[in-house]
Amino acid sequence: MSDIFAASDLLDDGATFRALTPPARLSVFGDPVAHSKSPAFHNAALRAAGIDAQYVKIHVRPEEAAAAFRALPGADFLGTNVTLPHKAAALATVDEADDYATKSGAVNTVLVQGERLHGFNTDGPGFVRAIREEFSADVRDLRIMLLGAGGGAGRAIAVQCAMENCERLVLVNRTAEKATALARELAPWFRSDRLVGPIDRLAAIPHELAAIRAQLEHVDLVVNASAVGMKHSDPALIPPALLTANLMVYDAVYATGKTRLILDAESSGARAAGGLSMLLHQGALSFEIWFNRPAPLAAMRAALLAA
Repeated sequence: MSDIFAASDLLDDGATFRALTPPARLSVFGDPVAHSKSPAFHNAALRAAGIDAQYVKIHVRPEEAAAAFRALPGADFLGTNVTLPHKAAALATVDEADDYATKSGAVNTVLVQGERLHGFNTDGPGFVRAIREEFSADVRDLRIMLLGAGGGAGRAIAVQCAMENCERLVLVNRTAEKATALARELAPWFRSDRLVGPIDRLAAIPHELAAIRAQLEHVDLVVNASAVGMKHSDPALIPPALLTANLMVYDAVYATGKTRLILDAESSGARAAGGLSMLLHQGALSFEIWFNRPAPLAAMRAALLAA
């Protein structure tokens, strides 16, 4: 049997998933979904916790998303993760969403309780845990430059940084208007005299060399939330000469091996890390939402690294 199921499999009252051993009770929705690493570490977590269930990939096309979400209770699912392009559709479909998911405009974790669907977003909290793990630093204490702040993961991270009341946030996007619009939304969190001096606590700039150079002197952590840099043939997000040893660099892209940004940062003496830790921690948070217990993080980490 294929390890990828279709949205139509949810509409048979769960017979397809109940026939599996163990039965499928959790999933990830996506289009595409074949690349997802989530089943590897979620199934490891279920085994480690002694839970008789499995986690599967379900290919859901955009026009199928609403029906697929509503079919989860009838198929005896406990919940699902949500990846591109369905995070906004999930927010629009669930019966209730938490404050962070509403503010970030996206749901990546759905909890089924009876016939009701509850939406959460673990991307931002997972980012906070990842930064603490990788750099022994708290987001609230950092001045952060966020590349790719126009939407998706970038928006989720930006909202989390604002809610954490970080020291400073610089939003960078190739379409400057998107960064500016997001800055207007986040402005209420930054209205204070916490940072004394001529530098604004919140800034939105275009992805241009001169603008980035002017801001880096007032930044502790550079985060890439764009898709640029997954291939080493991609242009440099930031010229290596601008990456100094006092910086921390986090590439939210989780690619095989080190991304170009990480290699450039390390060659400049900066501390750098990739996005697997964020993937791990957002997954662990999903587990905690579904089962109301701590996630078996060691088992999940080992399975993710093996995958």
